[in-house]
Amino acid sequence: MAAAAVLALLTVSVLAGAAAGGDIVHHDDEAPKIPGCNNDFILVKVQSWVNGKEDGEFVGVGARFGPKIVSKEKHANRTKLTLADPMDCCSPPKHKVSGDVLLVQRGKCKFTKKAKFAEAAGASAIVIINHVHELYKMVCEKNETDLDINIPAVLLPKDAGSALHTLLTDGNAVSVQLYSPDRPVVDTAEVFLWLMAVGTVLGASYWSAWSAREAVIEQEKLLKDGHESLLNVEAGGSSGMVDINVASAIMFVVVASCFLIMLYKLMSYWFVELLVVIFCIGGVEGLQTCLVALLSRWFKPAAESFVKVPFLGAVSHLTLAVCPFCVAFAVLWAVFRQLPFAWIGQDILGIALIVTVIQIVRVPNLKVGSVLLSCAFLYDIFWVFISKRWFHESVMIVVARGDKTDEDGVPMLLKIPRMFDPWGGYSIIGFGDILLPGLLVAFALRYDFSAKKGFRSGYFLWAMVAYGSGLLITYVALNLMDGHGQPALLYIVPFTLGTLIALGWKRGELPNLWTRGEPERVCTHMHMPLLPTTPN
Repeated sequence: MAAAAVLALLTVSVLAGAAAGGDIVHHDDEAPKIPGCNNDFILVKVQSWVNGKEDGEFVGVGARFGPKIVSKEKHANRTKLTLADPMDCCSPPKHKVSGDVLLVQRGKCKFTKKAKFAEAAGASAIVIINHVHELYKMVCEKNETDLDINIPAVLLPKDAGSALHTLLTDGNAVSVQLYSPDRPVVDTAEVFLWLMAVGTVLGASYWSAWSAREAVIEQEKLLKDGHESLLNVEAGGSSGMVDINVASAIMFVVVASCFLIMLYKLMSYWFVELLVVIFCIGGVEGLQTCLVALLSRWFKPAAESFVKVPFLGAVSHLTLAVCPFCVAFAVLWAVFRQLPFAWIGQDILGIALIVTVIQIVRVPNLKVGSVLLSCAFLYDIFWVFISKRWFHESVMIVVARGDKTDEDGVPMLLKIPRMFDPWGGYSIIGFGDILLPGLLVAFALRYDFSAKKGFRSGYFLWAMVAYGSGLLITYVALNLMDGHGQPALLYIVPFTLGTLIALGWKRGELPNLWTRGEPERVCTHMHMPLLPTTPN
């Protein structure tokens, strides 16, 4: 039961690689660049003014053709918005517009044809209302040659365009400003997210190692009382700890892939609500476990006194006192998760869940850790990159961002708002990008504790450095790829796993790390029989 529950929890947690909120620049190999039609696809802000007062701001997408749209708001002109006549602008407008921005319907003609007619009528730009709520990429036909278009074109989603259309038909004076601000090279959200991930692995590893050390000390005390106590300890189990094996590590990829496909196909409002409930249950358990462990130092009598609870068995009085707070915290987050600061509650529940899993689940040796991380490495790459060939989009990124729902993404993520990004959004990292490498880092610290190794002579310090470096490279790649989602394990796994294997091989301890997972120890409680003596 425990192993199955852990496998399910790991499956739910590994849903997303690191990704930024909202791609700004898009490259598209399916719509190749040709002379006169070679712009990158960029998001464009359309700020509106109604009767001289600042009104709503809309987001559209720029065209492959035409001049580049300015990036600075101060360089963008506020220009009168005018309805086209005819509205689809598939034929020359009936009236000259003398520098106005022309608002047109999608229609059935080519985007370039609309832009040429608008430019000929004197328009300074053209804003096209799409016939659906999604945004399309405005490209050129492969055989088009007359692409000398000197006005920018922006496509708006149906709801945004319809709002502007209604304002104009009601007789309001509307003006707009078009610009596409650059995203900062490094946002503070990524720095804090890196610190959050590294700090979570650090804290969870120490808790796991201290728990293992205390278990060993307790066992040594029992060994001093004789073999009968030893047998009782061996029959007593592992005190709630779960050691994963090679089979469960391989099975993880299969089950996780099936779960991800189910999320992708069934993603809807009600399915996200189900995920929220599952996340809250796990978050309550994690938060309760962490709080009880922290508070037990100050409330030791309450932590060591128990009461029997139906269906749960013996539960400490401290757990009963903490549980209502944890439940209330999770419920409040679930109810108000759409508020701007709800990400704080999600991160607290998520970190508590990750720390608890790393404390309970153990990688027994480097062999199991290698299989687990290698499988997760292939899983992440496949569902972020290769899945595009079959599904025409990255399944992992679509699920992580919650593209098919009204949510900001599934809850199995840590996220921080991009505070200094003009486009807003969140920097996110999947639970699995912290939890799975964290299991290996925690193994390294347990090994160092049992072998009584120092920081520099041990494995934990270098495993932490490797994890932090791998995650840092992930964010560097994220920015180099203009915000396109990246599989974090693509960079983290080679760093962490490669570092431990290389160090173990160099120190001659790799066979022991690979199979035993702990140093060889001489049992001081077993004595060799005395040899008979002979007279001189």
